[in-house]
Amino acid sequence: MELGLKGCSALVTGGTKGIGRAIALMLADEGANVSICARTKNGVDATVGVLEAKGVKGHGASLDLADADALKAWIDDAATAFGGIDIVVANASALAIENTPDNWKREFEVDLMGTVHACEHAMSYLEKSKSGSIVVISSVSGVEADVVAGPYGSTKCALIHYAKGLSCRLAPKGIRVNTVSPGTTYFEGGVWHMIEQHNPALFRQGMAMNKMGRMATAEEVANAVTFLASPRASFITGTNLLVDGALTNRVA
Repeated sequence: MELGLKGCSALVTGGTKGIGRAIALMLADEGANVSICARTKNGVDATVGVLEAKGVKGHGASLDLADADALKAWIDDAATAFGGIDIVVANASALAIENTPDNWKREFEVDLMGTVHACEHAMSYLEKSKSGSIVVISSVSGVEADVVAGPYGSTKCALIHYAKGLSCRLAPKGIRVNTVSPGTTYFEGGVWHMIEQHNPALFRQGMAMNKMGRMATAEEVANAVTFLASPRASFITGTNLLVDGALTNRVA
């Protein structure tokens, strides 16, 4: 299926590893120009090189998502480089799980306010697009109370609420807003890879929760994000799509 992304311009936060990197590369495979941000310059430069090797325009910046001014500057630079912005994918997460005051603050600043600042600042560009789209990456931990129900799960839940409200506000402008909530996702260097190496018992426990007998790949999550971001999903907005292999047991 042709997704209609050729020539579109996309932003992906946290685009050098795991799900974010898979999203950036898949958007580029579909012909979109992609700008990424992440904390490490080497990772950004390397990923931009991979994007450009696919024959599209690549762009990136190293920054802390909690730095609103740096985040806004990256968005403006990307819009200048691409001549506009059509898609925003808010993917980056602090992954602050333990129930401490610092983790609550970090989750709020990075996951929630990083998403809010990115979406709100990109709005003036999205309003000029013929197919403006926002995809927010949440988690199954945002729809069910689980072992990470503290700072991480609570913030992921807030992201779903924010995206739903934003979708209602922006629908009259033709800008779509959706959320994707992955289940346990395994990729090299990721959380579950580290757990597998250092806490095999916890890894077995996590794997046992998966009714399909395995965890998702980053590419499987990226498939869902890329479709929702594309013009092919032109009448889908305000939804939260679970990519969890029936991990959760919720009905609605």
